Amino acid sequence: MSNVPGDLKYSKEHEWVRFDGKKAYIGITDFAQSELGDIVFVELPEVGAEIRVGDTFGTVESVKTVSDLYAPVTGTVVEVNEGLADAPERVNDDPFDTGWMIAVLVTNDNASDLLTGEQYKEHIND
Repeated sequence: MSNVPGDLKYSKEHEWVRFDGKKAYIGITDFAQSELGDIVFVELPEVGAEIRVGDTFGTVESVKTVSDLYAPVTGTVVEVNEGLADAPERVNDDPFDTGWMIAVLVTNDNASDLLTGEQYKEHIND
């Protein structure tokens, strides 16, 4: 059973969002990393990049496949987890803490379009 923290919001594309005021930390869910398998490379945007809900903001490469990352919010990238360049396995080991990917200064709060933990559990168990 996948770990689905109840204090986060989730997209149907398997990204999680942790809101901290106007800043949103984004990563992929425990379910997503387990489906991908061992992650060997993460491509993320530069600080200052603009992202829009639904647009691709990077990729995750595993031993099995390459998957696009989809923006769950709109805003400007203000932080990138540089540690993933040398240790992409952090996404597998700890997707909700050391495996976060980007932080975005949110300009369009679409949190109502995101899933709660309970809704996400239903989504992955369908």
